[in-house]
Amino acid sequence: MRIPPLKAIIAFESVARTSSVNRAADELGLTASAVSHQLSNLESIIGQPLFQRSGRGLVLTPTGERYLSDVTGSLADLSRATERASSRTDVDILRVHSSPSFGLMWLMPRLSSFQEANDDIQLNLACSYENVSFSNGFYDIDVRHGYGNWSNVEVKTVRGEFIAPLASPTYLARHPVNTPEDLLSHRLIYSESPLVQWKQWFGRTGVSAAHKTFDFSFDRSYMSLETAALGLGIALESVMLASVKIREGLLVPVFDDSYAVEVGAHHVVYPAQNAELPRVARFLAWIEREAAAEPPRQS
Repeated sequence: MRIPPLKAIIAFESVARTSSVNRAADELGLTASAVSHQLSNLESIIGQPLFQRSGRGLVLTPTGERYLSDVTGSLADLSRATERASSRTDVDILRVHSSPSFGLMWLMPRLSSFQEANDDIQLNLACSYENVSFSNGFYDIDVRHGYGNWSNVEVKTVRGEFIAPLASPTYLARHPVNTPEDLLSHRLIYSESPLVQWKQWFGRTGVSAAHKTFDFSFDRSYMSLETAALGLGIALESVMLASVKIREGLLVPVFDDSYAVEVGAHHVVYPAQNAELPRVARFLAWIEREAAAEPPRQS
């Protein structure tokens, strides 16, 4: 069987990832009809349908699922081979993408630690709200926030993450808190990001908070934590993300460990074949050491 044109495989991967011919066309700078033509050409060569239509758009057939898994690694290998061939330096480049809050509040303050242990690796860090595709081989690793149920990738959960009420010492000095019920009369900061929300947290403590309103609402953890550090209220947020501000004395847990809820919220994600890259293996070992070195929570 002849090898399909590379542009047809790239079009297939883009449609499979976006579940839309139109979105793939925008991504590739082509017309929708051109993308559809590439898909038809590929299905003709393979001799089986790769997609079926559903209410959610295009869905991969079992053949399409297998083919996507096989070609994703091949596309990444081609990209890395091209990078190696065009490189004019001996410096190894590690490209990491991260969710913004983890990148800004956890990774960036620790970059000097990574550099000291890996001075032969150049770390390129990008942050955005989207989960990246590994098909073009550009990114080696993606740090994602969520429930860790992504397919066709390796997922390593960052251990030891807890959600807890956090506030600045100055706020707590002005507005003492002794029990969870006390929080009902305090300024609370709402964040859409944490996997545990205020309603759930109050429910775990046996406090009815059905009518509690919030003074601030944000869609990103770093904004909630910054607002709490400014002394404007109490945030229910990740102690791990806040670790630098806690170390600097800008934030403290409001209660002891018994009121903290453990979560698996941040995950290091990468294609299976990337685990064979020394720069990836070293980054995974480093991030595991850094997470394990977090200071114990307030007790």
